[in-house]
Amino acid sequence: MAAPTYCFSVQAAADPGLLPRVLELFAKRNLVPSRCHAVLNGPEHDELLIDLQVTGLGAEEAEHVARSLRQIVFVTSVLTCITDEPQRLERIA
Repeated sequence: MAAPTYCFSVQAAADPGLLPRVLELFAKRNLVPSRCHAVLNGPEHDELLIDLQVTGLGAEEAEHVARSLRQIVFVTSVLTCITDEPQRLERIA
């Protein structure tokens, strides 16, 4: 059985330092997200939406990461889910 994949969806005010702060939480745990997508949103592009998928976390560690994400300045919302089948992305050449 494959390891579960934890999904994190982060909504925050757009700030140049936000994405590195989010990724740092995974780097400190020696984890590389299997998927990371960030996009500016909102009528004035003042909101940043970040979606990440990560394997190699235990349930308690994933919950700790979610709590840590919620404490980052400018973060307004963090949603989490777990799946056994990570979303597959096709490369467009």
